[in-house]
Amino acid sequence: AAKPQSLAMVPGAGPRHLAFHPNKRWVYIVNELNSSVTLIKRGDKGEFDILQSITTLPGNYKQDNSCADIHVSPDGKYVYASNRGHNSLVIFKVNGENGELKMLGHQSTFGNTPRNFSITPNGKYIVVANQNSNNLVSFLRDSNSGLLQFIDQIEAPKPVCVLF
Repeated sequence: AAKPQSLAMVPGAGPRHLAFHPNKRWVYIVNELNSSVTLIKRGDKGEFDILQSITTLPGNYKQDNSCADIHVSPDGKYVYASNRGHNSLVIFKVNGENGELKMLGHQSTFGNTPRNFSITPNGKYIVVANQNSNNLVSFLRDSNSGLLQFIDQIEAPKPVCVLF
């Protein structure tokens, strides 16, 4: 019988979703309970190693938060994750050599409890579903800086998923 792959995460992290880097060597896991992103690397023999764990919150934020979703930009240069509580998307730059993340900042989601979000296939836009403020918010994504610019929002009852 085959033995399934497993990886022990930090107790209390609460892994929720994962996203593969386009190079398929790096995997980013968003941890719901401790508001962090963990980078794991798949080795040549199929083993997994934790390389980094980084907070999704600004250093001065002390209120309740939980993370919901994570996506890598199509070009593999940026990682985004949603913060429910801080009501933001965290923006990370990917180190092209080793996959490690550097926090660039946060973008308000202009709503409460951002759950799911999606990047358009061409990488130009991000749409965020804010569950408890009943709105979908769209952003223009700068492919050079990774930063987001608010475009518009529409009302939607309890949105929790955005797919393209």
